[in-house]
Amino acid sequence: MKGAEIELPHGWSPRDYQASLWRYLEAGGLRADVAAHRRWGKDDVALNWTAVSAVQKPGVYWHLLPEGAQGRKAVWEAVNPHTGLRRIDEAFPPQIRSATRDGDMSIRLANGSVWQVLGSDNYDSLVGAPPVGVVFSEWALARPDAWTYIRPILAENGGWALFLWTPRGRNHAVRAFEARARDGAWFTLRSPATETGVFTPAQLARERAELVAETGSKEEGEARFASEYLVDFDAAAPGAYYAGLLGDAQGAGRVGHVPHDPGLAVHTAWDLGIDDYTAIWFFQQVGPEVRAIDYFETSGEGLQAIVREAIAAKPYVYGTHHLPHDVMVRELGAGGRSRFETLGGLGVSPIEVGQATHPEDRINAGRLMIPMTWFDAQACALGLDRLRAYRKRWNAATRAYGGPLHDAASHGADAFGEFALNRRGAAVRRAARRGAGGASGSWMG
Repeated sequence: MKGAEIELPHGWSPRDYQASLWRYLEAGGLRADVAAHRRWGKDDVALNWTAVSAVQKPGVYWHLLPEGAQGRKAVWEAVNPHTGLRRIDEAFPPQIRSATRDGDMSIRLANGSVWQVLGSDNYDSLVGAPPVGVVFSEWALARPDAWTYIRPILAENGGWALFLWTPRGRNHAVRAFEARARDGAWFTLRSPATETGVFTPAQLARERAELVAETGSKEEGEARFASEYLVDFDAAAPGAYYAGLLGDAQGAGRVGHVPHDPGLAVHTAWDLGIDDYTAIWFFQQVGPEVRAIDYFETSGEGLQAIVREAIAAKPYVYGTHHLPHDVMVRELGAGGRSRFETLGGLGVSPIEVGQATHPEDRINAGRLMIPMTWFDAQACALGLDRLRAYRKRWNAATRAYGGPLHDAASHGADAFGEFALNRRGAAVRRAARRGAGGASGSWMG
């Protein structure tokens, strides 16, 4: 199309493997989700489509990266190595602009449209005129709540949304993609490097070998290659603690249908949040075999609601409830009662309080327990996603991994590790109490 006497897209055309997405957008498609390998040209497609759209329909358009600083580096200041020109100058030629503002990374077009690069991490602070077109770049690394916030705006004004990403473990981006693909109402495309011709087989082999060498780990290097070049949704996220072991469990058939056995006690393991997530795993045991039969997670709810929804509502006969050591902390807002006392008053009993330990101890215990655990794929789907996504924190300054990253995945992983770490110790402590004439608890292998 033409804008201010210039043809758009300007000096660019979609590559063969991008053509189906471009045709969908040109035909008026409003929802597209593309999982593609590195160097696929995802932002090129997005920039050129947005320029065409902004000239056709005056309005506000956003290009969202997980953080604003990423947007400046990856989009606003990015240079096309083939032409030496900034990518935004190629997509939005000066002839169609009326103003360019470096401070807030925005371009105003002659027809009144405004295009801006923003961070989706502060989605709730985005103000001004509602957008009619939004690009979610690096969606796998973004906060999923950003789409929850923006989607009603686009639904109301008939706007479009384009999701572009490379997998980072089985997280919200994968779950959304698979649901959209099943539904059929969205355009979805999964595009690995083996199908696009961007890299030769020799180049891909070299990338694989270099990733293994750079990470110092065959497992992690292979996982990164599978994720970033093969678009493998089940590849371990970089620095993941449990993803490889869960992949082994999947391959061995230990992730599937694991029914509740009414003849066995159900033991729970908790990670309690206040203004954060609360996660609860439900386990049964037969000798050394562990069965993860259920998982519950919520946020922003009090203990009474959690017990009602997660414990009382399920048809289980409970054994031991494993809780972390901080359950003993007294809360001013609860009249000085501890959460241990509050839970006991709600009928959660017996409670085993874990010891304060280093996170690595829980992680190692979890690693040892996964090979003896069977997971119900449906009832534990979210819990499995949390375990797969649980990973080390990347320190950009030192270019090295540190301890565990605290994010949405850490709560479910901590609860899992709490059970793995304390299940044996709890049985020993109960046996000792029985031998001393104390009150007995529920059996546990």
